[in-house]
Amino acid sequence: MSDNDAPLIRVSNAWKSYDGGRVPVLRGVSLQVRAGETVALWGSSGSGKSTLLHLLGGLDLPDQGQVSVCGMDPGGDRARLELRRRHLGFVFQLHNLIADLNVEENVRIPALAVNRPRDETDRRVAALLGDLGLAHRRRHRVQDLSGGERQRAAICRALCNAPRVLLADEPTGSLDEETAATVFALLQGLARREGIALVIATHERRFAEACDRMLGLRHGVLHDD
Repeated sequence: MSDNDAPLIRVSNAWKSYDGGRVPVLRGVSLQVRAGETVALWGSSGSGKSTLLHLLGGLDLPDQGQVSVCGMDPGGDRARLELRRRHLGFVFQLHNLIADLNVEENVRIPALAVNRPRDETDRRVAALLGDLGLAHRRRHRVQDLSGGERQRAAICRALCNAPRVLLADEPTGSLDEETAATVFALLQGLARREGIALVIATHERRFAEACDRMLGLRHGVLHDD
């Protein structure tokens, strides 16, 4: 296998519990995801989907096992910073946009963190806003946007630095049915076109089934559904 074919995400025998081990969440989870692949983590609320995404994003650490993203351990301080700045995008259920900034300013934030050249950033931001139907909203503030527009702006922000891995935690959970379908299709289409490894946590089976792979989390164990 060449380096280009190697999985961008590797999880090996990861365990995670809380409250001193009294609340087990993940039990021996193993996972590999390659570039351009879309993988759904499907399950009910509390099944451990968000916890697994948090391990991938360095927001939490496994009790046992190994996690590697783009060849780095997201649990290490230096690797976590490098991943978040250049290789990893995260989309949450709530958009987490900055209310005092307009859409374009929100989307630019990741580029500022890495001192990306202004002209390069201009092209990237313009392309993303165009792809996600927000070009006409670029100067509008967050409070002037609909829920779907806010989530699309959050996706643009997550993709600003052209990450290799995109983690999405219930990104359609707060949206109406039609808007949710639009946002999911945009996420999936962009991931495939740009060769991004997309892992999306969802409790909606229709979205999980539309991914390349659908993995169910039940009682902390990952199943190939």
